[in-house]
Amino acid sequence: MQVIKGNVPSKSNGYKVIKINGKGTLCKSDELKNYEFAFYAQCNKYRNKNITGPFEIHLNVFYPSMRSDLDNALKIILDCLQKVGAIKNDNKCMKITAYKLIDKINPRIEFTLTEII
Repeated sequence: MQVIKGNVPSKSNGYKVIKINGKGTLCKSDELKNYEFAFYAQCNKYRNKNITGPFEIHLNVFYPSMRSDLDNALKIILDCLQKVGAIKNDNKCMKITAYKLIDKINPRIEFTLTEII
């Protein structure tokens, strides 16, 4: 099992609109950038595992309160797994087992990846 400490931000709050030459564009929020950096630094078990085929993930998400939605965290976590090279593409995810739990003092995620052969 891999543990990543920190509160996973929701996908809906992970981006902000900025204007460049009068046009609005999306960029990552500082909260999302910081979480991605922390994820990369902590993800040692699966870093560069490069799972290319179908896989499943078992995930426990510990939030500091009940306010966050579990489904909003899933895309962030799958994107982070791609960035660390754990998986080649999140479209190969065949099964997600996810639990929302509360830990006010130690928000984190705990997960295992399993290749489906």
